[in-house]
Amino acid sequence: MQTYLDFEKSLAEIEGKAEELRAMARHDPEMDVANEAKALDSRAKTMLSDLYKGLTPWRKCQVARHPQRPHALDYIGALFTEYTPLAGDRGFAEDRAVVGGLARFEDRPVVVFGHEKGHDTQSRLDRNFGMARPEGYRKAIRLMRLADRFGLPVITLVDTAGAYPGKGAEERGQAEAIARATETGLEITAPSISVIIGEGGSGGAVAFATADRVAMLEHSVYSVISPEGCASILWKNAEKMREAAEALRLTAQDLHKLGVIDRIIPEPVGGAQRDRGLALARVGQAIGDMLGELDAMTPDERRAARRRKFLEIGSRGLA
Repeated sequence: MQTYLDFEKSLAEIEGKAEELRAMARHDPEMDVANEAKALDSRAKTMLSDLYKGLTPWRKCQVARHPQRPHALDYIGALFTEYTPLAGDRGFAEDRAVVGGLARFEDRPVVVFGHEKGHDTQSRLDRNFGMARPEGYRKAIRLMRLADRFGLPVITLVDTAGAYPGKGAEERGQAEAIARATETGLEITAPSISVIIGEGGSGGAVAFATADRVAMLEHSVYSVISPEGCASILWKNAEKMREAAEALRLTAQDLHKLGVIDRIIPEPVGGAQRDRGLALARVGQAIGDMLGELDAMTPDERRAARRRKFLEIGSRGLA
């Protein structure tokens, strides 16, 4: 069943009416509602296209958080074969908000990991809504170092509101773990690709997105803070999130212009949640293309270019 966002209410009404007509026809085969249903479908298609042509930054945030968008495990299951998950940070515990391990991409051995939000109430609680604790970032460090040791490409899938801000996480060195993960992303010589598939929130996202190539799905977002958090700090009012979203320049389009990301991956009309298969395929194609670009460089060239890129991004941010 399709879940509709606030700004899709009019679309929900039209698609609901079309489905009602079809349900009536199923119960009474003599009813001829094909033309009416087809007309409503056409109207809904046009409305959907118009709605998604000019999404505001806040609406893009809503789409990026849509509960039916594909998550990390969906991409891993669709794009990778022989996936062998690896658990734990070999220091404290297993963090189920971060999934990853060894796999094959187009029959090439790789290391893949990312944030996993879950798909229902129980799995979301189990995965802590994709908000990693220090153990998750230390697991990511372990995986990156493993990949570097064997020269395997690193592919990361970013989808988190941010790192978990709980007391226990802070006591176990949350900030240090994020910093070490970011440092490791800069140090490794293996080719690295990051795709922001939903939310890219704060340092929790940067730790996974420090890569040779960073791509974003068309309606994903990437920012140092959530719009609600920004509004609470600047205006002492979380209801100012729309203004904050505009000011943060968190959309894929803005970040591509700024040079923060390298590529925008087009989504199906209506977002990745409307056609999961097509969204998964487009991400797979983009990963393959980016790997091809990186294969043309030596390991030292990749590392030097990566460090130079992030130094330039940091310099622009301070200017």
